[in-house]
Amino acid sequence: MSHSNDPFASTVHTAHHWLNTVAQAIGTEDRHFAYRVLRAWLHAVRDRIGLSGSAHLTAQLPELLRGLYYEGWVPVHSADHHTASFVHQFAHEAGVPPQEVPALASAVTDALTDLFSPGQLGHVFAVLPVHLCGLLCGTTAHLPTRETVRPSEYTELEHRLRVLGDAVAELSRGLMESPADERGSRHQSVAAQHAHNMLISEGLLNAPGGAVHA
Repeated sequence: MSHSNDPFASTVHTAHHWLNTVAQAIGTEDRHFAYRVLRAWLHAVRDRIGLSGSAHLTAQLPELLRGLYYEGWVPVHSADHHTASFVHQFAHEAGVPPQEVPALASAVTDALTDLFSPGQLGHVFAVLPVHLCGLLCGTTAHLPTRETVRPSEYTELEHRLRVLGDAVAELSRGLMESPADERGSRHQSVAAQHAHNMLISEGLLNAPGGAVHA
């Protein structure tokens, strides 16, 4: 089938170009390995930037990679922001030893920086703690342990505000889209539960009955 008759040809070509760029950045000709590493990067970042950050990141992803990004995603189950947790997830999905993660993660970031619009990844990374930005950008001299990580207060506050915004948006959509009947009440209840779970997962809300942390 010629490309002119294949409606998916352009989409596939673009996805291959992005994958080839990543493969070149990490120094491999094994496209399956490059795919696993790119997938690991997308999922590890996705699980820590929230709904708003994901919307910005996926806006410029090729359609096939956008599907890869959202594969298996449960938005209310955000991962923690400890370096050890990030490294463990990345290593597990990529199938590499943890000590290889910093070099691979920063190489993928370099490749994607050239593919995204200027400043796009910087905007997305703004919600991440300093230690994760350093890891992703190759500026981390060492890997802090779970006990030694101390993200800046400003970055942590910014992240919490974004999570609160996402939770409010989720609740607002549930209220606005619900019909005025019993089914609508159930829909609102689900939206409220999603927002509640988002706050709990980020440590902004205690167990049921708790309050938002100051």
